[in-house]
Parts: sequence; C-alpha cells; structure tokens
Amino acid sequence: MAKGRIWATAEDLARNRGRVLSLYRQLLRSLNSPKLPLNLAARLAKKAEVRTIFMVASEERSLHNIEDLIDTAEYSLSLLKEGKIPKHIQ
Repeated sequence: MAKGRIWATAEDLARNRGRVLSLYRQLLRSLNSPKLPLNLAARLAKKAEVRTIFMVASEERSLHNIEDLIDTAEYSLSLLKEGKIPKHIQ
C-alpha cells in the first residue's frame, strides 16, 4: 500500500485479497481445534461471527483500517492456535 494515501485503490484491494482470504479460511479452520473449550453450538456461533466480521470489513476502503483488520486477524489466529479464544470474538 502506498504511503501518503488514505483510500485504497483497486490495486491495493487486489493485492490484499489473497492474504485476507487466507486469514479468513485459517480462522474458520482454527475454530475447529480440539484445544478450544467450545461445544458445537459455540463453534458454529464463533464461525458466524467471523463470517460477519469479514463480510462487513469487505466494504472497508481506508488503508489504515484495512491494515488494522489484517493485524487483528493475524493476532486472533495466533491466539486460536494456542488454544485461546480472542476477546473480540469471545
């Protein structure tokens, strides 16, 4: 993403598409981990929350907000891999 600009261009969005899709899939897969203390209903509810967050975030056009969303997804993924539930989806 270019420095000094506020809004994302089509090129910026295309460049982040693969990374965002990968994070989305990894988060959904990580919610199936047996390390997490969740029953089936709770797992399905968490997956629905992740889908909603990504659906709403898909409309985002601010470069700074897009970077923050990616950082948050990476942090959440690291916690899920440790068997912890991140507070923002808890």
